[in-house]
Amino acid sequence: MENEIQLFLADIKKINLRIKEYLDKNQIASKINSIEKIMLEANFWQDKEKSKKILKEKKFFEDLTSNFEKAEIEHNENKDLFDLASSEQNQEILLELKTNLIDLKKRVKQNEIKCFLSNEADPLDTYIEIHAGAGGTESQDWAEMLRRMYIKWAERKKFNVGLISEHRGDEAGIKSSTIKIEGDYVFGWLKKESGIHRLVRISPFDSGARRHTSFASIWVYPIIDENIKIEIQEKDLRIDTYRSSGAGGQHVNTTDSAVRITHLPTKIVVQCQNERSQHKNKETCMNMLKARLYDHELKKKEQENQNTENTKSEIGWGHQIRSYVLQPYQLVKDNRTNFENTSPDKVLDGEIDEFLEQSLYGKND
Repeated sequence: MENEIQLFLADIKKINLRIKEYLDKNQIASKINSIEKIMLEANFWQDKEKSKKILKEKKFFEDLTSNFEKAEIEHNENKDLFDLASSEQNQEILLELKTNLIDLKKRVKQNEIKCFLSNEADPLDTYIEIHAGAGGTESQDWAEMLRRMYIKWAERKKFNVGLISEHRGDEAGIKSSTIKIEGDYVFGWLKKESGIHRLVRISPFDSGARRHTSFASIWVYPIIDENIKIEIQEKDLRIDTYRSSGAGGQHVNTTDSAVRITHLPTKIVVQCQNERSQHKNKETCMNMLKARLYDHELKKKEQENQNTENTKSEIGWGHQIRSYVLQPYQLVKDNRTNFENTSPDKVLDGEIDEFLEQSLYGKND
């Protein structure tokens, strides 16, 4: 047990050192001071949305710093207690100490994850685009399963979810869909989900009960606020209207209210069909386009290897970020971090926090 406790103490110290490095490198204390000076300005409260955003940022930095300082104190106290209990071979205290350190390690890891949620776009709400790969009904059903997974995850977090567009499959599932999720740091949590997701299962659509592999692509991009300025030239747009393919009944649109906008220079396409009003659908499309263009620039700055077109044009072997295997064994594996989960049913029911955390870390730690 003593060796285990020593490992916990060493791990906690290592994580907290990484947090301190982040706090120092990004001058978090200086940022808090700057925000406090801004709050003293006479006109600070005039723009409520802007002041709300600044206060949220301040609280984020203060919580990060406060949690780090508390963990440092708690780590040192536990180390002193361990030295005492170890010298006296007090097993009762050692057992209690191990329990405390398991909890402390969990908390410092959660605090470290917040360090990965401090980029400009991370606090923003997000759009998620889902596209079925080749394979017809199989991939279209898989695309709908993925959409359900993200909706379930959002509901667990008590986030708001809205359907922006949907193109149903001919027999089942969806060919493509866009959903909107609103909540604290949604884009920050989901930003690493963009890529190809692969499913292996016994097909419910195959009378021979054979195993099939399906692919679908996910694209996540932030919903920008009014403080982020994106200029769009009218001459760069092609705007098309078409008849919406709703679920039927009272919700089906009877006019050509659905809108598709193509940004010609970047070939980015957005569409919306969830409103009866063409004007509202166009407004939503423009907001989505601004978000996509902003995300496009973010990806260029981050020098990522894939852009939107690469992601969508190669929905197949060799490009998947995560595999979900239901047959012949049960496993979900992230190919970037090697993190695994042997309960795919729970994962597909929205329990994806561990995968999100590991992807933020960029490693299986």
